[in-house]
Amino acid sequence: MAQKNKPRVTEGESALDFERVKGRLDMLDHRLDNIDSMVTAVAERVLKQPITLNITCPHCNKNIEISILGSEKPG
Repeated sequence: MAQKNKPRVTEGESALDFERVKGRLDMLDHRLDNIDSMVTAVAERVLKQPITLNITCPHCNKNIEISILGSEKPG
């Protein structure tokens, strides 16, 4: 049976791979920061106005209204 030989990695290739991974991690970090900013902006807009949930009880069929009021954090 043939054995699989792992290709040897030189120091230069290893350094290039490390830089490539570092660049991708930086790009991912930047994207996650952008997503965090968008989610925060949406949450702040939602908290400025009341949210009302209308739920029907499955047992008695009564309508239940739940209102959620938010406020902005100071500063």
